Amino acid sequence: MASIYLDYNATTPVAPEVVAAMLPFLREHFGNPSSAHAYADAPRRAMAAAREDTARLIGARAAEIVFTGSATEANNLAILGVARALGDARRHAVISAVEHPAVSEPARRLQELGWSVTVVPVDEYGRVAPGDVAAALRSDTGLVSVMHANNEVGTIQPIAEIAARVHSRGALMHTD
Repeated sequence: MASIYLDYNATTPVAPEVVAAMLPFLREHFGNPSSAHAYADAPRRAMAAAREDTARLIGARAAEIVFTGSATEANNLAILGVARALGDARRHAVISAVEHPAVSEPARRLQELGWSVTVVPVDEYGRVAPGDVAAALRSDTGLVSVMHANNEVGTIQPIAEIAARVHSRGALMHTD
């Protein structure tokens, strides 16, 4: 019987063209792009080009693109970085009840730092109702985080609708 892989939120098979593009950096150009020696030159140029390409793709500046080692690291950087940037201005966050620990743990850390965190429930399908998120927003809400696709059951959240409500109240939206 053929098997079907259903955990694409965690990791995916690597496309052949990606393997081909990466092979030179696994074989010949293996230097750390942050190093000062000659082995770092080719990887550093490749990273700069990738940063430019990514920025162009999403309409950002290259300086706004940060590469991290994992989604967990990226979520921590985003959530805790926003909290630090907001300072004392807005110390309330909203997350859904089904967030991955990569989001729920930084939210718990925010609570340890004196933030208030509201956890919005989901329905029987794991869906977050945009109205529930809107109802949880307060004047001091600085950040809302709702995962785009649930890693356990695959529910796709209505992120555009949620983000519109969040932004209309002046808060920032994060999605994993």
